[in-house]
Amino acid sequence: MQYSQWLGVALFSLCSGLAVADQGRLLATGGASSLEGAAGGGITPWAVLSGYGERGEWGGDVFATRVETADYRLDVAGVAASFDNRVEVSYARQRFDLGNLARGLKLPQNSLSQDVFGVKVRLFGDLIYGQLPQLSLGVQHKRQKDFLIPSLVGARRSADTEGYLSASRLILGGAFGYNLLLNGGLRYSRANELGLLGFGGDRRDQHSLLKEGSAAVLFDRHWALGIEYREKPDNLSFAGESDWADLFLGYFPNKHLAVVLAYARLGEIASLDNQNAAYLSVQGSF
Repeated sequence: MQYSQWLGVALFSLCSGLAVADQGRLLATGGASSLEGAAGGGITPWAVLSGYGERGEWGGDVFATRVETADYRLDVAGVAASFDNRVEVSYARQRFDLGNLARGLKLPQNSLSQDVFGVKVRLFGDLIYGQLPQLSLGVQHKRQKDFLIPSLVGARRSADTEGYLSASRLILGGAFGYNLLLNGGLRYSRANELGLLGFGGDRRDQHSLLKEGSAAVLFDRHWALGIEYREKPDNLSFAGESDWADLFLGYFPNKHLAVVLAYARLGEIASLDNQNAAYLSVQGSF
């Protein structure tokens, strides 16, 4: 099934099966969709949950994302649903086109795919109100679908489960009168390039504790400008794995649509260095 068909089915299912939150949370507080399907930024999840549902309400997102460098392309499509502003479940399918690397080395496969199944639970706190920031615990189970190339370069397994802890706070008027969103997180993972190159490696086959963070200024109800950082493990000896960072611009015209454009510095990926990328993600929320 093509990505456009898959998204159409997901959109119809959400519209048919969810009790849509008419009021719910403030615009843009549901965030965007991360590359692994959880609500948040583009390369990092936040403590927020998908959609705009409040207590006793459902919320949800469908999204499609493309990240393109000079040598590679990553396409992601996914869906997430949350209930009671307490629990979120998500699914994302990633397809990584090896592009110039596959052609130059005559690799047996020209792309790698992965399924990501996620659950996130808001533990305590609130994004805006109260003394404590919103704190959420997430678990993601990842299944690499094309393991031949990862196994040849030293990956130890095709599937693994990782966890993350995220804290988010929206400070009203916190940046020269503009609202300021801050997010920090820790991830426990041994995924190589999100898991697209398998899990663990010949250099290291243990989970690492990795740092993540985001900051965004909301200039008004519809626009946000921010930065993200994500630390990566370095498990494979055949190539280094660089930490990721991006500068993003988010547009939220209403509670049903979000568009994120970003410039990402991804460093070395699968032996090719200087992988700077253009990032575009479109999300529908319900």
